[in-house]
Amino acid sequence: MRDPTFTHILLVTLPEATPVHEAAALQEDLRRAHIEPFAWVINQSLLQSGSCDPLLQRREESEHRYLSEVVETHATRTAWLPWQPEEPVGPEALAKLAASSLALQIS
Repeated sequence: MRDPTFTHILLVTLPEATPVHEAAALQEDLRRAHIEPFAWVINQSLLQSGSCDPLLQRREESEHRYLSEVVETHATRTAWLPWQPEEPVGPEALAKLAASSLALQIS
């Protein structure tokens, strides 16, 4: 796990306080073991959802704080995935997602 030419660790989190802070704690644990995460993935983001629902709009607004925290404080590489009505499950669905424009690179 320590060889970055062989293994890439991805930390996957939701754009919310507890998941981001738990992933940050995991990253610190990995670093103590001399394992550097390759990238962070922000999953199920409502940013750019265009929702008119007031509750979802407030959640979208709160995501900015946690996205900024990840990008500015924790991650060297970050990608985010928008919320989707159906979860991509299995190797085929994940490969399709990775090849699509849904996986937006932030930094």
